[in-house]
Amino acid sequence: MSEVDAELLYTKDHEWVFIEDNVATVGITDHAQNELGDITYVELPEDDAEFSEGDEVCTVESVKASSPVFSPLSGQIIEVNTELEDEPGAINSDSYGAGWIFKMEFTDESELENLLNSEDYEDYIA
Repeated sequence: MSEVDAELLYTKDHEWVFIEDNVATVGITDHAQNELGDITYVELPEDDAEFSEGDEVCTVESVKASSPVFSPLSGQIIEVNTELEDEPGAINSDSYGAGWIFKMEFTDESELENLLNSEDYEDYIA
């Protein structure tokens, strides 16, 4: 069974979101990395790029498939995890830690209501 971190929020597209002030750290869930298999490449977004909730931000590629990563909130990218360029497998080994993909400063706090808590996400993937 996939690990779900109770401190995070989730999307139905299998992104996890950690909120601290008005910054969201985003990655793909343990469930998503299990489904994808061994991650071989991460196409990172550009620093300072702006996205609306639901926009495709970047792509994660594995031996099985290529999968888009969507923006869980509207805002601007303020940091990307460049470590993934050399170690994309960090998403497999530590999806909720070293496997984070980007951080964004979000602009619409009301969009947080569209995210799932850990219990709702566990029900969604069950």
